[in-house]
Amino acid sequence: MNFLVPVVEKLPKGHPVQIYYKESTLIQELLFGLSDCNASEDFEKYFNIFNELATIEKRFVRKENQLFPYLEKHGWTGPSKGMWSFHDTLRSQFRLLEEHNTNKHYDKITENLPYLIEGIQRLLTIEDTVLFPNALELLFKEDWEEFYEGDAEIGWMLKATPSPYPPIIEAAYIHPSKDIESRELSFSLDNTFHYDEGYMTPDQVNLLLRFLPVDITYVDENDKVIFYNRGKNRVFSRSKGIIGREVKFCHPPKSVDMVIRIVEEFRAGTKDQAEFWFQMKDKMIHIRYFAIRNEKSEYKGVVEMSQDITNIQKLTGQKRLLDWD
Repeated sequence: MNFLVPVVEKLPKGHPVQIYYKESTLIQELLFGLSDCNASEDFEKYFNIFNELATIEKRFVRKENQLFPYLEKHGWTGPSKGMWSFHDTLRSQFRLLEEHNTNKHYDKITENLPYLIEGIQRLLTIEDTVLFPNALELLFKEDWEEFYEGDAEIGWMLKATPSPYPPIIEAAYIHPSKDIESRELSFSLDNTFHYDEGYMTPDQVNLLLRFLPVDITYVDENDKVIFYNRGKNRVFSRSKGIIGREVKFCHPPKSVDMVIRIVEEFRAGTKDQAEFWFQMKDKMIHIRYFAIRNEKSEYKGVVEMSQDITNIQKLTGQKRLLDWD
């Protein structure tokens, strides 16, 4: 374990792989704590350690949406398939233990916990000996420098937020009397575009898409992700690493065949819409796919819309008055 540490220590401060290794140290400490803890004798201690370990989900999502897309760009697609499946197996083990935790089935916790611990330890070994060494070999300095913003969107397991990489260099102060830079106003008519019904600036379009209460992902006619809206409360995590990625690599291996079929049917013109709904923890999630076609009915891609409809499902009767007061 940690064969790559001497190399990682020589990386520039804040390098994404350094952050992964800081998380690895934390994960190993948590695994040791779980191994040394008896849930039936001190459930609160076990439960706290387990919940902190469960934040490993952030690490999984960062790898899937940030690291894997860059590896794909350099021709290595293995992690997007094999390691993502490994993540999903661990997710299933977490869900099973969460159910036993809720019901305080101590015997079931004791029975299943070793499988989770062993699985994570195996994952860390594969990362240390295969994933990160190859990533450092394949990716360029400029690639790693693009990670921070997307990583920050998803989050880290660490309590302290890592410093930006590369470090942010603050611009020198310019007195207002000497500031001659020309700036475009967001409301300038010169900066607007005419849409089907009305005019908006690019900033306004961006704000509109950001504040829509649905997740939108647009895949073009070449099966490449070209856009997603950055909402405040997304249903599924996304980061800028997904832009330019083939749609078949943007979903877990267990659902990729279904996604490919939807895209193929849309392209062939045999279908125009597909929808799904399912329970995700305490939320009801509604997902819809729509074929995008131009005025000539030519296929131009597909838009995926995901929404948390938990509260919508609870609506009854009618509400016609504002209840703010």
